[in-house]
Amino acid sequence: MPIRVMLVDDQVLLRTGFRMVLAAQPDMEVVAEAGDGVEALQTLRSTQVDVVLMDVRMPKLDGVETTRRICVEPNPPKVLILTTFDLDEYAFSGLKAGASGFMLKDVPPGELLTAIRSVHSGDAVVAPSTTRRLLDRFAPMLPSGTSGPRHKELERLTDREREVMILVAQGLSNGEIAARLVLSEATVKTHVGRILTKLGLRDRVQVVVLAYETGLVRVGGTG
Repeated sequence: MPIRVMLVDDQVLLRTGFRMVLAAQPDMEVVAEAGDGVEALQTLRSTQVDVVLMDVRMPKLDGVETTRRICVEPNPPKVLILTTFDLDEYAFSGLKAGASGFMLKDVPPGELLTAIRSVHSGDAVVAPSTTRRLLDRFAPMLPSGTSGPRHKELERLTDREREVMILVAQGLSNGEIAARLVLSEATVKTHVGRILTKLGLRDRVQVVVLAYETGLVRVGGTG
């Protein structure tokens, strides 16, 4: 079954461009479009969607709030936030709202397709290093947070899981973490899965966000 994609953007020309790229793929199908968040939520009530490409700045209801409302529903589609070239301040808020990742609007077609497939398969949505650059840019927006309830959640992790979490937040892939810790890639994947379960996180992006929030990782270092 092809990956069912929904395009949410108030720019018709941009939606048309994305639709043309996706329509050329045998494993993808654009099943719905919307020009704002309100329309997107209404459409999702009657349309089965696997991945939503979500604009941020839209009339009526912006992409961040739309993402939040989508992600609190049972079995929601994955959401990819679309951000401008200069990574506006909404991108981080989108990740906090439950988006699985973010991309630049001028992303090359090949990268867009790879990201959609990765999201659908449950793998990392975007390169962790790209996520880290966004978080570095907006680090002043994060709580200082070296204590508090979110920080205490990290006590659930074993020493090895904390080590893996730090490396995930630094932007290393599972393969790179395996090489660094002299483990098999399957073992690293197991550790990442346990981290997600213990901390109640959705994906690797949220691992990075929490690592920064709690001070486990700081800008420019491991904390």
